[in-house]
Amino acid sequence: MEELESCPICKSSENQPFLECTDYTVSRETFSIVECLSCRFRYTNPRPNEEEISPYYKAEAYISHTNSGKGLVNFIYKQVRKYTLGQKFKLISNLVSGNTILDYGSGAGAFLNYCKEKNWTTKGVEADKETREKVIKEFGLEVISPAQISTLGKQEFDVITLWHVLEHVHQLKETLGVLINSLKQDGVLIIAVPNCASHDAKHYGKEWAAYDVPRHLYHFRPDDISSLFKEFDFKVVDVLPMIFDSYYVSMLSEKHKTGSTGFFSGMWNGFLSNLKAYSKKSYSSQIYILRKNKAL
Repeated sequence: MEELESCPICKSSENQPFLECTDYTVSRETFSIVECLSCRFRYTNPRPNEEEISPYYKAEAYISHTNSGKGLVNFIYKQVRKYTLGQKFKLISNLVSGNTILDYGSGAGAFLNYCKEKNWTTKGVEADKETREKVIKEFGLEVISPAQISTLGKQEFDVITLWHVLEHVHQLKETLGVLINSLKQDGVLIIAVPNCASHDAKHYGKEWAAYDVPRHLYHFRPDDISSLFKEFDFKVVDVLPMIFDSYYVSMLSEKHKTGSTGFFSGMWNGFLSNLKAYSKKSYSSQIYILRKNKAL
């Protein structure tokens, strides 16, 4: 285990306890989330280091590393993913005129393969060796490990996407620096992360599934994204909702609370979360579109 001595965003050494959360996916261990006293950013601390974290991903329930459709939640996830793949591709196509993309945290490869089938030039980064090798064999995609990102070319990509990945990255600012260097001057960075300021996060508290400790190292709110990328001279130019996430996360959260998938209560609380988010623009998960300031 490693303990961070300073806030990953503002570098303040002062923090206070925020929540104690259980790892419901793998270990049933308890992990602490702290809040920075300066910028109020929330992060898991202490946390498994990069060598220790791998076993915490070893579960069939960890959907991003599998194409399994077993179980109600997995089945729903896969059906929604079929729809969202097209929506994600439409989004990136409307944002840039080029067709080169890096998907950091490419997981089971579904999105990257969709882009490849649309004649885009693709490259992926995936930390899990087994998942990486499977994707390369199954789809013929070019996927490298995070340790190899130094080989990325300068201003190589029109779009870089991190779909629910930024919250997993140990070397946060170092990794972002390398990725931003490989983005074209007028390129677009797309970040999708859970929003711990959402209604469902507040409703479920320590049992909110998107805290997902210890895999989620950071717990973002909209202002945190702006603060983090200000250092890189990047600005959030748009924020988009991920409507389906509130339903999925709420169903998992119900399971944490009761031990069984609460389909109807999860769907209801997911609906309430989206309803409350409509006016506040603070959804369960959000997509942040970022561009370099001088490219605006």
